[in-house]
Formats: sequence, C-alpha cells, structure tokens
Amino acid sequence: MEQDRTGQKPLLHVEHLTKEFPVEGGVFNRSRKKSVHAVNDVSFDIYPGETFGLVGESGCGKSTTGRCIMRLTTPTSGKVVFDGKDVSKMNKAELKEMRRNMQFIFQDPYASLNPRMTIGEIVSEPLVIHKVMPDKDERMDYVRSLLDVVGLNPEHINRYPHEFSGGQRQRIGIARAFALRPKLIICDEPVSALDVSIQAQVLNLLSDLQQEYGTAYLFIAHDLSVVQHISDRVAVMYLGNMMEYSDWKTLYAEPYHPYTQSLLSAVPVPDPDLQRNRKRIILKGDPPSPINPPSGCRFHTRCPIAQEICSKEPMPELREVAPGHFCRCHFAAPKPIKESSVEL
Repeated sequence: MEQDRTGQKPLLHVEHLTKEFPVEGGVFNRSRKKSVHAVNDVSFDIYPGETFGLVGESGCGKSTTGRCIMRLTTPTSGKVVFDGKDVSKMNKAELKEMRRNMQFIFQDPYASLNPRMTIGEIVSEPLVIHKVMPDKDERMDYVRSLLDVVGLNPEHINRYPHEFSGGQRQRIGIARAFALRPKLIICDEPVSALDVSIQAQVLNLLSDLQQEYGTAYLFIAHDLSVVQHISDRVAVMYLGNMMEYSDWKTLYAEPYHPYTQSLLSAVPVPDPDLQRNRKRIILKGDPPSPINPPSGCRFHTRCPIAQEICSKEPMPELREVAPGHFCRCHFAAPKPIKESSVEL
C-alpha cells in the first residue's frame, strides 16, 4: 500500500475490485449462464479527510462500487482494505465494528427513512445498534444536538419522515450517518433527488461537517458539476471501468480521456461568452449492455477517435499521463476530440 506525498497511509484502499451478477439465459437459452459485469477491476485510494468523487452515467457501476466497499454487496473478487483491515475477510462481528467508522448516505431520502419511526428514533438507531450511550435521555439530547448541527429544529425530534420536505429528509439521513462520528461516509448521489437550490445547501452542509469532524467522503454522482465543488480528486467510470482520475482542478482543466471530455462539455459555464463559444461533444449510440460488453476498450463503440487497436487489443491499463493524472486510453491526450461536435 503506497503512501502519498505527505506520508499519509490511505484510509481506504480498493484494489482490483470486481463485481458480477449472474443472470438467467432466458426462456430459449436457460442452459447459458451470463453475468452482468457491474464493476471491473477498479482500484483507488481515499486518504483521511479527503473527498473522492466517483462520476459516470447511470448504470456504470458507481453505486455497486460503494456497496461492495461497505460489504452491503459481496464483491466477486478484489480487495478492500479499510483502516488497515481487509473488509473481505471480516466476519459479522468485525463487519459490525467496521461500520461504526464507515457509514452510508442513500440516494433517495424518501425510501431510506422508516416511515414508522420518528426522526429521533431514526437518528439514534446507530447508537442503539452499536450500544453507544445506553441512557435514553442522554441519547435524545445528543440527537437534538445533531439535528441542530444539520440545520433542523431539535424540537421536531418526535415528528415522522412524512412531515418533512425532501431536503429536510436528506439532512436527517446525514445526521444519522454522522451519529457515530465515522471516519468515512459513502455518499451515494445524496443530492440527485433534490431541487438545485436545495442541492447547494446539502453540499455546503457536507463540506462544513467535513471541516468540523475530518470525515472522508466517497462522493458518488452522475453530474460532474456537482462533484466539482466538493471533491479533492475525481474519477470517471464507464461501463464498470475506471477510465480517468486526477485532482479535480487538473481533470476539469485538461481532461485526457474522450469520455471525460464529452461529460465536461455538458457542464454549464458561468460566463455567458464562454458558454456561447463552447462546443457540445455528442457521443454516438447508447452505452453497450454490461451483460455483453464490447471487446477491447469498453468505450470504443462510441469513441470519436477510436482506431482498430481499440477493438482488438485488451483494455489498456491506467497509465500516468501527467503527475498524479491517470488515464485508460491508447490515444489519451488533452482535448483530442476535434470532430463529432456541435455548436451550442
């Protein structure tokens, strides 16, 4: 396990993580067993107090990666080391102990809260499960302080989830995730179901809590403009594979992979003159099926700069194209796409 420039060891080390889901062959092909290749050979590190953004289209394997890390889904192969311990080898008791320091914020604030429980019971549930603060009065005082920290009225502790808006429900989910003061929180598209104005409030809240408690985030999103303002480093996934990653400033200023460039071309720019002169990169076709992914580079069927080698040679390894900037492409270069673009 490598150390970064400051000598820190990674809090989370993911190495060659792979997850395949078996599927039936169908009515006329029951004998043929196929698999959905959800996550394929994904590796990265997250350091204490860092925010690592994981971005890609729907169905690219982002959420499955997060669930495999926390062992909500069992990986097919690969290694996940959290705080120096191999998650894949943990038994139930060790997993329970590990989850005191690794929590999850779910995408849907409406489905992730039990409608039969008050928000006081919801936020205090991790404390009960892990037998922290056995005294109920002390526990409820702590929950009120948590609600105040996330911007909710502590006097609403006995209300039920249906009495809150979407943004307020997500704040309840954030309070529940922070109840045990974890070292790492996996944020699975925590703002995608919210209005734009509420998104900004929730992102600011997450940033403030990170500064206060030093928590690391794995921030999963499909929108590059969302992770730009909260991430230290950003990785881009396509069809289960990590295609490029770097610190966010480098990735946004000088993307190497054509897929990253196409995603960034859709991110709005505040300057009207710059926005007017930009070109939107239009990718042809739809993403291939993860049950039958294309040979060679997974992106070659939609890539505007693909050549014969891209379909015949195996998927290229991630290589360092600039200091701290890694890309998986035979022809990776800053701004290689000159065609297949339209004026906005």
